[in-house]
Amino acid sequence: MSQSSANLIALKTVVHREIMRILRIWTQTLIPPAITMTLYFVIFGTLIGSRIGSISGHFTYMQFIVPGLVMMAIITNSYGNITSSFFGAKFGRYVEEMLVSPMPAWVMLTGYVLGATVRGLAVGVIVLGIALFFTSLDIQHPLITAGSVVLGAVIFSLAGFINAVFAKKFDDIALVPTFILTPLTYLGGVFYSINMLGEPWRTLSKANPILYMVNAFRYGVLGISDVNVAWSFVVMIGFVVLLGGFSLWVLKRGIGLRS
Repeated sequence: MSQSSANLIALKTVVHREIMRILRIWTQTLIPPAITMTLYFVIFGTLIGSRIGSISGHFTYMQFIVPGLVMMAIITNSYGNITSSFFGAKFGRYVEEMLVSPMPAWVMLTGYVLGATVRGLAVGVIVLGIALFFTSLDIQHPLITAGSVVLGAVIFSLAGFINAVFAKKFDDIALVPTFILTPLTYLGGVFYSINMLGEPWRTLSKANPILYMVNAFRYGVLGISDVNVAWSFVVMIGFVVLLGGFSLWVLKRGIGLRS
């Protein structure tokens, strides 16, 4: 068997295991995000949104927040999936079996990232489907929409992988989502346009990477964005390269993995 064939089998095995893990505990991986986002739609979109009026002159507040909430669900679930899964592999010590196997580091990383991305996108589809019960949407730019959600899911899958690598205990995988990911998400233009902010807050908001993901997706769905869409994709691709390169480096070096 050639090395490429062996790598393909290894990749399929890791991805299959990750997807089956998601489906096996679907009541924990797919249902809770849907319930949470439904509450967001009811409280923010329906109750508060009815008093806010239109955004950008054309869209209801509900329509405006849907892309942000969908992206928020995608990135949080991509991140959460890989942190729990890979840290579980560390805790159970079976990650060491993968490290000593002929499987290249990039195959292992790609398998875990693809699994987390599948969960993120699956939750995103569910949340988008729920949103259609509350409002109507007409996707303006399908390719931009697809590209932004995939890149967003991959970025936070890689970030979650790095968190899992350096985590020493289960509490460590909750620190980053609580103190970094959640604040960045809420300050990333999910519920408001940064054009509503005064200086220096508008400029400071542009240092938030989630802002570019949310606005790229919002542009794909609604055709409006607070930032340049081309620059948003440059930022997202840059993060994929940076986080992917760092993840491969720590995986090859065995940092945080070998006891």
